Amino acid sequence: MRIGIDARELCGRATGVGRYLSGLLAEWSRSPRARDHEFVLYAPDSLPVALDARRFATRVVPGLSGTWWEQVQAPRAAAGDHLDVWFAPAYTCPLSLPIPIVLSVHDLSFFARPEWFTAREGLRRRWVTRESVARASTIITISQFSKRELMERLDVAAERIAVIPPGIAFSRQPSAISHRAPRVLFVGSLFTRRHVTDLIRAFAPIARAHAGAALDIVGDNRTYPFENIRATIGAEQLDERVSWHQYVSDTQLSDLYANARAFAFLSEYEGLGLTPLEALAAGLPPVLLETPVAHESCADAAVYVPLGDLPATTRALEQALFDDELRRTILTAAPGVLARYDWPRAADTTLQAIERCSR
Repeated sequence: MRIGIDARELCGRATGVGRYLSGLLAEWSRSPRARDHEFVLYAPDSLPVALDARRFATRVVPGLSGTWWEQVQAPRAAAGDHLDVWFAPAYTCPLSLPIPIVLSVHDLSFFARPEWFTAREGLRRRWVTRESVARASTIITISQFSKRELMERLDVAAERIAVIPPGIAFSRQPSAISHRAPRVLFVGSLFTRRHVTDLIRAFAPIARAHAGAALDIVGDNRTYPFENIRATIGAEQLDERVSWHQYVSDTQLSDLYANARAFAFLSEYEGLGLTPLEALAAGLPPVLLETPVAHESCADAAVYVPLGDLPATTRALEQALFDDELRRTILTAAPGVLARYDWPRAADTTLQAIERCSR
């Protein structure tokens, strides 16, 4: 079987969906089951991944990696490649392709909270995603929460949806976690829904009370309406305590996980929330907002706080940093939680869904 894949998210600075696709491809490159198939990766630029070119061919289709590329340029390039199925890992797919399509939809934030997007961007995302969901033979999503969203907001039949949790990229570090400095870490693109300015303000009392406390923020600013992260850091007089890394390599990110003592992710809407799980795998207790999907993903292996309650968030951060009994409780629960997120299983189950779709 020849499987075409939209690989745009691997170009440039790969974030959530790019890392999701990288995880699948890495497993498929090792999987005996995947050896029965050929993969053709379509992208507007060369791909920074090392794969066997005999099994993972790359079609560079020059252009801007937007809707025109997806809907016009990629299908034209694919027309002569005799594909059996198309895998679209990032919410939308070419609507005119005359072959079965497997589509991954990770969340529906642009339907649930349209005010977090510009009018034009929100309209484009909602229209193309709705049409792609209608066009796809199978829809993969990453949580039961997102499955319910697809069923309720887009009226998708349950039998068309496969819930396949992804794997986790980072593992527990060998350094002595109990002796790490009191550093809090946030990882993820800075969206309005993730309340990074609230995190900075909640961290400020800890910085004043503990000389060695620090906060690392990893992610570029995609907030809408715009939130001035630098101004918030300055207003709280935290320039020496808060480090904002707009992008880091996987090696640098691994080092940040290895040197932190607690994790914070105050997101009120996610399809799953992968970085808190990475934090657990690295031995960091996460502080999360009280949401259904946060409980689905981390269960008892987190501290939960109400939205907008800065004093409660400060207390939770202090507990995650300094309360040894709470930390032990959370980290003891972590292996049971993390067992659900396994890349070989995710890749095999995803490939099974693609195989069923092509028959």
